Amino acid sequence: MSDPRPAEPRDVLPAEALLAEALRSEALLEEAATPAATEPISGAVIVTGTDTGVGKTIVTAAVAAAATAAGRRVAVVKPAQTGTADGDEPDAATVLRLAEPVTVRTLASFPDPLAPLAAARVAGEDPLTAVMAQLALRTIVEDHDITLIEGAGGLLVPMGEGGWTVLDLAAALGATVIVVARPGLGTLNHTALTLQALAHRDVPAAVVLGSWPAEPELVHRTNLHDLAGDLVGAVPEGAGALAPALFRREAPHWLAPLLHGRFDPVAFRSHSR
Repeated sequence: MSDPRPAEPRDVLPAEALLAEALRSEALLEEAATPAATEPISGAVIVTGTDTGVGKTIVTAAVAAAATAAGRRVAVVKPAQTGTADGDEPDAATVLRLAEPVTVRTLASFPDPLAPLAAARVAGEDPLTAVMAQLALRTIVEDHDITLIEGAGGLLVPMGEGGWTVLDLAAALGATVIVVARPGLGTLNHTALTLQALAHRDVPAAVVLGSWPAEPELVHRTNLHDLAGDLVGAVPEGAGALAPALFRREAPHWLAPLLHGRFDPVAFRSHSR
């Protein structure tokens, strides 16, 4: 005789749980990787990277140049600039040189080339608070058609007091995020992790490749095929060394219509095979 009691729910096997989480993460990436807007973006736009040194500043300058050429009033803000003692050109100055006329502003700067919170601590200075950053940025956003906010390092680098991050800032401002990714080895994992973190906070994002080589190798071509997210641009290697007038003229060709340009990701992928 069969047992009339209902069967107890069985435990989900680890493999099944892992598969379920993988499928959920993939769905989140697909859902949040493409910004909701179909028109060129406006308002607050944050430029972050999968790592430091991936080309955020040059991509920021390219978007600023393309938006300016499209007749938009553009501001570029660096919440925290570090490494000022090195004597290198500050990021805001690089953007101004390549993309003028744009409004540029740096909210805080520190001498050592460290993450902003650590740089403030080492310098014995007050770190930037999330409230200060948001208030300053909201005012700038109100006065411009598009405000590009360039982060420091990657998405989760501690930016200031309490360890707030670029991800926190994006969520607070309701900003679209441009993720600048390397074209080379390691980028698939780094890009997917960054997009996944954004997706879990419901922050819309798209990907721009920084420093795309003139002669891509096999690793670049396969990464281009497998890269997560919505590709909306590819800035060529060495673009930052171009004469400013040439940079401004070429910038729209590197960026998709979402970023005020004429880049076609489908044609780019097809041509780069």
